[in-house]
Amino acid sequence: MLTSLYIKNYALIDELNVQFNNGLTIITGETGAGKSILLGGLSLVLGKRADLSQVKNADEKCVIEAIFDIANYNLKTLFKSLDLDYDVQTIIRREILPSGKSRAFINDTPATLDQLLVLSNYLIDIHSQHQTLQLTQDDYQFMVIDALADNASNLDVYKNLLRDYKLHQRELEVLKLSKAEMIKEYDYNLFLTKELNEIDLESVNIEDLETQYEQLNNVEVIAERLGNTKVVLNTEDLGIIDQLNNVKQELFKISEFGKTYESLSERIVSVGIELDDVLAELDHLEENLSTDPEELDRVNAKLQIINNLFQKHSVSNIKELIAIKNQLKSKISNTESLDSNIAKKEKAIEQFNEDLNKVCIKIHNKRKAITPVLTAKLETMLSDLGMSNAKFKIELELMEQFMVNGKDRLQFLFTANKGANFNALKKAASGGELSRIMLAIKSILAEYIQLPSIMFDEIDTGVSGEISNKMGDIMKQMSGKMQVFSITHLPQIAAKGDSHYKVYKTDVKGVTQTQLKKLDEEERVVEIAQMLGGIDITESAMAHAKQLLN
Repeated sequence: MLTSLYIKNYALIDELNVQFNNGLTIITGETGAGKSILLGGLSLVLGKRADLSQVKNADEKCVIEAIFDIANYNLKTLFKSLDLDYDVQTIIRREILPSGKSRAFINDTPATLDQLLVLSNYLIDIHSQHQTLQLTQDDYQFMVIDALADNASNLDVYKNLLRDYKLHQRELEVLKLSKAEMIKEYDYNLFLTKELNEIDLESVNIEDLETQYEQLNNVEVIAERLGNTKVVLNTEDLGIIDQLNNVKQELFKISEFGKTYESLSERIVSVGIELDDVLAELDHLEENLSTDPEELDRVNAKLQIINNLFQKHSVSNIKELIAIKNQLKSKISNTESLDSNIAKKEKAIEQFNEDLNKVCIKIHNKRKAITPVLTAKLETMLSDLGMSNAKFKIELELMEQFMVNGKDRLQFLFTANKGANFNALKKAASGGELSRIMLAIKSILAEYIQLPSIMFDEIDTGVSGEISNKMGDIMKQMSGKMQVFSITHLPQIAAKGDSHYKVYKTDVKGVTQTQLKKLDEEERVVEIAQMLGGIDITESAMAHAKQLLN
C-alpha cells in the first residue's frame, strides 16, 4: 500500500508531503484544482518519462518520493530478479535535475525506468478511462479468467514447457539445415578420405621414399661409380691401399725414434683400417645392387600420389595431410550421426507436444468451469450499477496451435440491451459502460487474488444517484481487502471514504500553488455539502451531507 507521497517543485506544487492509510481514500476538489497534477507526480514515480516543462522552478531540482508498505505482496523474488535490495518499506524516488536529466532510485539504489515500470505493476494501479481499454484486450481477459480459475501454477508449467518446446524446435531446424548442407559435402568428403586412406600416411617417410627413388633411378651410375672407386682404392701397386701400405712401412721404421713418429705411424695404421672397411662396404653395396624397374615404378607412383595430395590440399608435409584426413573423418562422422540426433530431437518434441496438450486441457477445463461463475457475477454487479439488461457471453475454443496462454481462443461478448446481438466487448460497450464493467471486474478479482493499491480516477463520470451510491459500495467493499483511492466529483462516493483529502489552489505571494489537505470530520461535512449544493452552502445541503456521512 502507498503510505506516503512527497512532491517538491513539480507543476503547481511547491512542496507537498502527505500520509495515507489503508481502506478507501477519497480525493476531491474543484475542476482545475490540480488532481491531475497529483496523478502526474505519482506516475513519474511509477516510471513515466520525465519532462522538464513539468518542473515548477527550472533552476531547482524536482523531487517526487513515494513509500510503499509491501510486507504482504510476496515480492522478494521480483526484487531479486530486478537486482534490487528488498525492504518491506520500499522507497521510490524520482529526481528531475535543472539540466533536464532524470534519475530514479529504489531503496536508494539507482534504478532504470524499465525497473520502475515492472515494479510499479505490483504496487499501484491507476485506473482511468484510458486504462479501461485494457479490458478489451486478450491478455487482460485471459488474466481475469485465469485468476478466477486458479490457473497460475498450470500456466507456469505451460510456459516453461512451451519455452523448452520452442527451443527444441529451433534446434531441430538447425540440425536439419546442417544436415542439408553436410549432405552436399558428404560424398566429396568420403571420396577425399578414401583417397587419403589409400596411402598409409602414418607409416610414410617421405625422405626415405625420395632416397629409395634416387637409388633405383640411378642404379647404373651408382654401379659405375662404385667400381671406379674400388679400382682407385685396390689396384695392385698403384691403388691407394697398396700405396698406403708402403707409407705405413716407412713410418713404422722410424716410429721408435720418438713419440711424434710413433703417433704418425699409428694414425696411418688407423687410416688403413678405415680404408679396408670402406672397401668391404663397397663390395657389399656392389653385390646387393640390383635393377628393379617394378619397384622403381611403385616408389615413383607413391611419391607422385603424395605430391599430388600436397598440392590438392595446399599443404607441405605428411603431418598436415594426416590432420586434414582426421578433419574429414570428423565431418563424415558428424554427418552420419545427424540422423540419430534428429531422431532424438523429434522424439523429445513429440513428448513436449504431448505434455503441452495435457496441461492445455487442464487450463481449458478450469477456464470453462469458471466462465459461468464470472458471467453471473458480472451480470449481477452490472445490474446493480444500472445496466440491468447487460448480458455477457464468454466463448472458449480450443485451437490447434500453442499460443502464449495455452490453446484457447477467448472472446468476451457483450450486449447492453434486450434482444440485441452479442458482439465483441470493444464494439458493444460505450466508454461509460466499459468503466462500470472494469469496476465490476476489479471488484471480482479482489475476491480471488491480492491486487495492488488501486486509484480510480473519476471512474464515476456520467453516473449519479443510486448508481453512484452502488459504485461507492463496491469501492468500499474492495477496500476491505486492499488500499483503494477514488478521485471523484460525486458526494455519494466521497461519503464512503475512510479518509478524505481535498485538492485546492492557493495564492502565495502572487504565485498559484496546488495544496492537498486531509479533512477532519467537520471539514468533510462542508466539502460534501459544497459537492451537493455548490459554494453557497444551505442548511439542507449540510443536513444531507451529514446524512450521507452517517
